[in-house]
Amino acid sequence: MATCTISSVDARDVDALVALFEAQLQEHSIETSQEDLRTVIEAVIADRRYGFILAAAAPDGTVVGAAYASSLLSFEHGGISGWLEELYVLPQWRDQGIGTQLLAAVIARAKEVGWRALDLEVDATHQRAIPLYTRHEFHPRSRTRFYRML
Repeated sequence: MATCTISSVDARDVDALVALFEAQLQEHSIETSQEDLRTVIEAVIADRRYGFILAAAAPDGTVVGAAYASSLLSFEHGGISGWLEELYVLPQWRDQGIGTQLLAAVIARAKEVGWRALDLEVDATHQRAIPLYTRHEFHPRSRTRFYRML
């Protein structure tokens, strides 16, 4: 198991986060510009109402993983809840417990800020992530997600 430090991010982490989340989205064939990623990251850092981003740093300080949980006001959960939008660990750092550390930290922070629930989705091609989420007591829903760009 790798020894990483999980912490909140600040403006000094933006470039590393842009690179990580760009790699995450590319793995899932989602194209988002670096400028758009930077805008979202900076907005989340500046205003906690949007949610929070946590980073996993190796002993030398290199950011090797990150998670972004966005907040939402949910009828389904009866209050402020979260959507685990991204959880990503660099491929060379996977299978060392970093994803588990990040997820546990996201859950702890969500509880700390009073969120009622956390939702997430797993890409159909990313089935290896399911055991991570079920170990942390996430339960599957039988839904099909749709989206429309505006």
